[in-house]
Amino acid sequence: MSTMRAAVSAAVTALTVSGCYVVPVAPDGALVTSAVPVPGPYPMVPAAQTLSARLYPANEAAQRTGLLAGTVVIPASGKGRFQLDYGGELLVGEATRVATNAHAGIANAVGERGTAMSCTYTMSSAWQGTGTCSLSTGARYQVHLGT
Repeated sequence: MSTMRAAVSAAVTALTVSGCYVVPVAPDGALVTSAVPVPGPYPMVPAAQTLSARLYPANEAAQRTGLLAGTVVIPASGKGRFQLDYGGELLVGEATRVATNAHAGIANAVGERGTAMSCTYTMSSAWQGTGTCSLSTGARYQVHLGT
């Protein structure tokens, strides 16, 4: 009887696994037909990048709130998510590069109480940049972006 159970168990396992195949695929979608990777210039998919944003007061209205800190998360798509805390109000928006200048960009954010911020910036490298931000409250800031 135990021989019969073993045979049935083996048959069930074989039938269950027989319909599953692992097919290796190269980054360009071509089937890999050998165990040796095919060399080639496959594009790398960049990981999301997080930059810190430090905003320094540039006028009297901004001095009342003081130094602000936020983040810009830039996914592989290139359009970043910008956020910071402005006096207890979370401002959230996006940062995008200007089409005519790969180093220049704009960022806009708005808070749940309606405070709006608009920024322009220039990147000196992929990881650092500077710019200015103006808020609907009249506050103006110098912004430093970087890791």
